Amino acid sequence: MTEVLPSLDELLQKLHSVGGSDLHLKVGSPPAYRIDGALHLSNLPKLRPENTSEILLDIIPERFRVEFENTGEIDFAYGRSNIGRFRVNAYRQRGSINLVLRAVAPVSESFDELGLPEQVARLANESHGLLVVAGPAGSGKTTTLGSILDRINSTRRANIITIEDPIEVLHPDKMSIVSQREVGVDTDSFASGMSRVLRADPDVVYIGELRDRETVEAALRAAETGTLILTTINAVDAIDTVTRIVEFFEPSQQPQMRSILGSSLRGVIAQRLVPRADGKGRIPAVEVLANTERAYQRIVDLDKTHTLLELMIEGEYYGMQAFDGSILKLYQVGAISFQDAMTYATNPSDFKLAAQRMGLAT
Repeated sequence: MTEVLPSLDELLQKLHSVGGSDLHLKVGSPPAYRIDGALHLSNLPKLRPENTSEILLDIIPERFRVEFENTGEIDFAYGRSNIGRFRVNAYRQRGSINLVLRAVAPVSESFDELGLPEQVARLANESHGLLVVAGPAGSGKTTTLGSILDRINSTRRANIITIEDPIEVLHPDKMSIVSQREVGVDTDSFASGMSRVLRADPDVVYIGELRDRETVEAALRAAETGTLILTTINAVDAIDTVTRIVEFFEPSQQPQMRSILGSSLRGVIAQRLVPRADGKGRIPAVEVLANTERAYQRIVDLDKTHTLLELMIEGEYYGMQAFDGSILKLYQVGAISFQDAMTYATNPSDFKLAAQRMGLAT
């Protein structure tokens, strides 16, 4: 007799109970959970093509069905009041359908609860310009930006407009009013949504991700008008963030874009999630670049951009810190192990020397 698989909601309940971040449903393998960055296969039966196909048909919004049939891949949001919200990625693989559902954390957690440094709170208080949260997939960018938006929503009388793909965290009106627009539903693309957003009299605009030149250009233009633009980018650190934004443009345009970026950028928050020493989850190591006059000079000058790292190392007074400084603080208070600190450090040898000077390593 064939063993019956749990329902999708039951699998997601299990994901929540084990503290996982992602549920993987791949044909030929049992359901798998990503917990603290590692993938764990369940003891359930292997998924068959009809299992994943039925799950997708049950949860995919009608408006996305044609797109999935035409492209073989789709992203959308799925939510249950008693479980939470999830970002769904569905794609075809050798003729079958695989799905990954990522849990989206609620915005009830404060910066302190998330383990974010006070420098993030300083940048969240900016009134205009461009603020970028950077990191690889799964580094907590959405959670951090959700908390920044919630902080603004709770403390300012502002008009906040988001352009997301898909909408992951719902923000009810608090002191601010929040309008959330979804790509493919309320607007054709990030660039299209940004093209008219200033006509809606926004104080804050959140763009889900910088993906193309048109979106970057629109974001920089809006940031120059006195609007606060919040966004994310897949980049490994602050320097990589600056480089990637500039490289969206043709070489002949890049000097001008460096100047515009240098003028409009307020800061970069880059994240890496490091396993906690007690084995209970992960904690963010956070690099913070604040755009001071010296930072502006290094952003504008291609030959000096790499020296932004030195500036962050020396710039604690201005609310800056480099990754290795953040990791050293986490190790100093016992939040992470020395082995993991060395693994996640940008310059392990320099980190070890710094730890030795402080009497934290031999």
